[in-house]
Amino acid sequence: MRISMSAGTLFIFPLEKVLAMAAEVGFDGVELVINREFQKVNARRLVKELAQTLPILSIHAPFMAIDGWGNQIDSLKRCVEIAVDCGVPLINFHPPSWLGGEIGYWRWLYRINDFQKEIGGDQVALTLENMPWTGKYKINGYILAETGKLIDFLQERNLYLTFDCTHMGSGRANFINDFYLCYNSGRIRNIHFSDYGHGRQHLLPGHGILPLTRFLNHLRNTAYNETLTLELSPHEFPKDEQIIIQSLKEILGYLRRETAKPDHAEPPEPHQTAV
Repeated sequence: MRISMSAGTLFIFPLEKVLAMAAEVGFDGVELVINREFQKVNARRLVKELAQTLPILSIHAPFMAIDGWGNQIDSLKRCVEIAVDCGVPLINFHPPSWLGGEIGYWRWLYRINDFQKEIGGDQVALTLENMPWTGKYKINGYILAETGKLIDFLQERNLYLTFDCTHMGSGRANFINDFYLCYNSGRIRNIHFSDYGHGRQHLLPGHGILPLTRFLNHLRNTAYNETLTLELSPHEFPKDEQIIIQSLKEILGYLRRETAKPDHAEPPEPHQTAV
């Protein structure tokens, strides 16, 4: 299992510094979030330059307006082109928001029969991310909010999943059973790891209410051998860079310790429900 860090964890710093800090901490790679640093630059060149510091294990397609990148469909296709050219194996993107009136994007999504072939060209893994419940009334403003419907869509359209712990936990604090439903579908290729509590997302482990250590122990007992991506809010950290690096080193040690498989472990059996 590779342990990565989302560049969004430290988005208060320039990307070059983010990757340098992630490399110093010891992460296996990063998930590169396409942000406004990609405006008015040669995106391919920037990605290749950043990859010289630390491997880019995934790209997160833009979830905000980026000048020159077009709409969600255009930006996703551009991410595919860049990923193929730069050797990035996975792209993560958000589903349409019905609350935000993204009808054209919604219709396009349902016109695709095979995402890996039609959009990824069978050269890069495309993953859809499960989204959060927010607000006073706990509303999920995105399509495919129900785990069963999400899994059906992924299987029918040959699309993979980025399983986001804090997003799933925002609707179901004990989200482990939903994880197993997704895991048993064979569709998970990336996991976003962070805590959730009291309406706040992407918290440091232990700052929320999710059973994250238990989740990691369950994950250790599966055959999952893809990427686990730490995705925190930078507001969780103090401003001192050395304290940030030390905190990240402690979290990385925790992740490696809790997911380490014992020597000569037997292959795990598929789970139907969480224990």
